[in-house]
Amino acid sequence: MTLTQYYNLVDLQARMSLKADAANYFFGYIWWLLEPLLYVVIFYVVFSVILKSRSEDFLVFLLIGNLPFVWFSKSVSQASNGLIANAGLIGRIDAPKSLFPMVIVQAGAYKQATVFALLMAVLIVFDYQPEWVWLWLLPLVVVNYILIVGCAFLGAVLVCFMRDFSIFISLGMLGLMFTSGIFWNVRTLADPQMTDLILAVNPIAFLLDAYRQVLMYGTPPDLIPLLRVASGSCLLLIAVLSFMRRKSKLLALKTLAA
Repeated sequence: MTLTQYYNLVDLQARMSLKADAANYFFGYIWWLLEPLLYVVIFYVVFSVILKSRSEDFLVFLLIGNLPFVWFSKSVSQASNGLIANAGLIGRIDAPKSLFPMVIVQAGAYKQATVFALLMAVLIVFDYQPEWVWLWLLPLVVVNYILIVGCAFLGAVLVCFMRDFSIFISLGMLGLMFTSGIFWNVRTLADPQMTDLILAVNPIAFLLDAYRQVLMYGTPPDLIPLLRVASGSCLLLIAVLSFMRRKSKLLALKTLAA
């Protein structure tokens, strides 16, 4: 299968999946926007209304942090079960094993494109005017996407070998939610060394902070850490993809045995 054929098949399957998923709900495609916004509302009520930890721009701060995190969390969690969920199909056809989690990731990317469009509109409503620095969103989104694909492929392989990893992945996402600065500012920690450590070891925390630096404060992200996250994500993707290609038959057997 050529790269073009692979992409066309992934794109077709992702679009069909989105249509089928929307048909199952009364609100249909509206859920693409409604679901992440409900997460934001819950966090806003808890931290701004109940705990009174509000700031002037807390809603925008929360939106910029939460929307990319939901993209990462849902895409990786769902794609990690991509092989197991398609065990019957894998047993009948000899297709690249990366195809199945990739369809889920691509469907999530289409949803996120709509979410980012909504975010841009909200920022303009709150008087955050577009600047040239916003062009940094393109490399940030690309790096974010590569990280999602690499983690999704890794998760799919792990779950294929041991179903219990799906639980560990869910717990990991919960841990990331509280340690990535979604509803708190990693740059306001009392210990600057802790800030540097979190931004260095947690790529999600770095990306969320970078989105805010660009959209809220009009400053480019730190280039060296961004290149570090980008290179690490690419290496992860290449390594896992290589393993999936070399161990395609083994993954098929593990999937059928799961």
